[in-house]
Amino acid sequence: MSKHHARGLYFEEFEVSQVYVSAARTITESDIVAFAGLSGDYNQIHTDAEFCKTTPFGQRIAHGLLVTSIASGLVALSGLIEGTVIAFREIESWKFTKPVFIGDTVHVQSEIIKTKALKRLGGGAVDLELSVLNQNDEVVMKGVWKVLIVSKPEEE
Repeated sequence: MSKHHARGLYFEEFEVSQVYVSAARTITESDIVAFAGLSGDYNQIHTDAEFCKTTPFGQRIAHGLLVTSIASGLVALSGLIEGTVIAFREIESWKFTKPVFIGDTVHVQSEIIKTKALKRLGGGAVDLELSVLNQNDEVVMKGVWKVLIVSKPEEE
């Protein structure tokens, strides 16, 4: 019988002030088109290049929720919570601080700001202060994500 070996950290391995940096990913026109189709958000600010020339941004911008979703994927790909996350519990005070354009490359910096054991769930809550940064290290969005993480299994 094979045992499950998690790649991510167990609840007890998270410590306040730890910082993790994800890999980076470039936002493409295909990402925006696919997200518009998936979400139904065809707002001109995302999909109409000619219209966007008349806006303060001068070009199409990525959906904020698209970039939030990509940030979630980058955190997952980092392995930090792979196989140990119980649930994504909450997004707190999420702010969109700068536009993300086609061709921008983003990465995520996560800092552990709080942990709380929840024995009844077999793990605990971990609060991650996330910053999504572009290729110029400018914060494009930030906030706190709360996740539930499983405890380390007892040795047999």
